[in-house]
Amino acid sequence: MRSYGAEVLEIADELTEAYVEVFTAPPWSHRDPEETRAAFRVRLEGDARRDGFRALVERSADGAIAGFVSGWTTPAPFRTDRAYGKVLQRLGAEQVEELLVGAFEIDELGVLKSARGTGVGRRLLAAAVEEYPRAWLLTWDQAHDTIAFYRRVGWQEPPVRGPETDIVVFLAPN
Repeated sequence: MRSYGAEVLEIADELTEAYVEVFTAPPWSHRDPEETRAAFRVRLEGDARRDGFRALVERSADGAIAGFVSGWTTPAPFRTDRAYGKVLQRLGAEQVEELLVGAFEIDELGVLKSARGTGVGRRLLAAAVEEYPRAWLLTWDQAHDTIAFYRRVGWQEPPVRGPETDIVVFLAPN
């Protein structure tokens, strides 16, 4: 497993293709591969320059990317774009401030189909939490296998203080 900061952009093409493979397959198969590719590449180029950005990449025996995790330290004030507004609605401002701001935000975790069931996802999460014990992530409420995986590896959902949304927030095991 290799850790990257902004130099992750040196493998941006390869990482983008891995992202597209993961996030245009079920349950995300409604996503257009070309749009997903373009949007992720733009996001990656910006995200790699964020304060506290880190990416971990595990490769298979043949050298191809088997899985990846990326994220950064959640800044204050808490954002409201993308899915952040739904996080704020679901948890409430007080919990967001207490639990998420200043913690490592896992923005992406992906394991390629060829590596599923090999422990890659578990190792990536464990490595991220080893480096950043206070961490969180979110996922879509229709990603049932993903939600089950996070629960299996000990990630916990904070209490819902507001209305349900189509996202689920998880906190790293303590």
